Amino acid sequence: MLSLAANILKSSIFSPFTQSTTHGLFINPNTRPVNPVPRTFTVSSAQKPKNMIPKNPPPRQQLYQPFRPPSSPVPPQFRSLDSAGKIEILANRMALWFEYAPLISSLYTDGLTPPNIEELTGISSIEQNRLIVGAQVRDSIAQSLHEPELISAFDTGGAELLYEIRLLSITQRVAAATYIIDRSFDSKGAQDLARAIKDYPNRRGDVGWLDFDYNLPGDCLSFLYYRQSRENKNPSEQRTSMLQQALDAAESEKAKKKLLRELNGEKEEEKVKEEEVKAIRIPVVRLKFGEVAGASSVIVLPVCKAEEGEEKILEAPMETKAGGDFKVVEAEKGWRRWVVLPAWNPVAAIGKGGVAVSFRDDRKVLPWDGKEEPLLVVADRERNAVEADDGYYLVAAENGLKLEKGSELKASAVKKSLGMVLLVVRPPREDDDDWQTNENWD
Repeated sequence: MLSLAANILKSSIFSPFTQSTTHGLFINPNTRPVNPVPRTFTVSSAQKPKNMIPKNPPPRQQLYQPFRPPSSPVPPQFRSLDSAGKIEILANRMALWFEYAPLISSLYTDGLTPPNIEELTGISSIEQNRLIVGAQVRDSIAQSLHEPELISAFDTGGAELLYEIRLLSITQRVAAATYIIDRSFDSKGAQDLARAIKDYPNRRGDVGWLDFDYNLPGDCLSFLYYRQSRENKNPSEQRTSMLQQALDAAESEKAKKKLLRELNGEKEEEKVKEEEVKAIRIPVVRLKFGEVAGASSVIVLPVCKAEEGEEKILEAPMETKAGGDFKVVEAEKGWRRWVVLPAWNPVAAIGKGGVAVSFRDDRKVLPWDGKEEPLLVVADRERNAVEADDGYYLVAAENGLKLEKGSELKASAVKKSLGMVLLVVRPPREDDDDWQTNENWD
């Protein structure tokens, strides 16, 4: 509370038509008294004027951000060089390859063409491109992996090796680079490895495909050699040689056992496995931008994280209802995460028990076609009985939730699951907007 002193004026008791004298002086009846009586009153702090400027006003937020150009890829020791100095560095190879490679791009910016640089430095146009791309691949690996020994292994002659794995994702590049160094591959070996990794998802349904692990670069290369071995007569030296090569490249125990059985001449019912792979049909859908807004009907599902495990699946609301003129959706209990999806055919018939499970890495769900992106797996918890051999079911695992095939669950005498998988949803992507919903997987 603030205390203020003020002089309160006495109201005059004189009429404007009368006069009075005080000590012989005329007193104006409308004039305040000579000796006003001091009064004291209080004013609440809540009644302070709202437009008062504080003594220490908070600093204003700086909304304008000046343009900051991206950092130059040219190493700091070369940034002050002119074109002639850069050409001298390249002509005499006065640094490691990944240090002088950015100078080539810098010379392009200065107006020189690849033939000009080749004439001045002796580096061919093909080699220029290999150096630039190899340096970019090396930088991407160095930023995602803190292993100086692996990076330094490419200091000498690494451009040819890293150039071959340019089309792989960051995670695949790291795994491939490690495998290349461990096996002392040359550029041809690196090229075969990259081609095997990119080709493996397209070979789904081929004989033996289920016995190799897509997340291991050695298994992808081993499967490439295994397919080539089947192009030769059985038995033959060429077939045995390719199988031995595939065995040397394999990393997983399952792949090694498969190849040893082949080398020992043991027969397997591969046709049954091949038909089994091709028979399973579960749709994988790429959600398009704006597709939910343009859908004539949608479905609202509670979302659980795969790493949260079985407990959250059981706690999620089983049923939601839409009622009233505005079709307001009400759930039987509160829940933190929800998702709205178009009412595609596989999920349109879900009544009670629908749920969406989010996986942070699609390689745990689609190991043969991983794109290193999150997924939503839509499951029906009402259909938790393991009945379909070719269906997939949501089950508990050590680190959360996973998907298991019905035939495998039956073989393990498992009769109940957390729900049957109906659909797998990929997030929208600008660079893959034409990727349609016709993919099926096993």
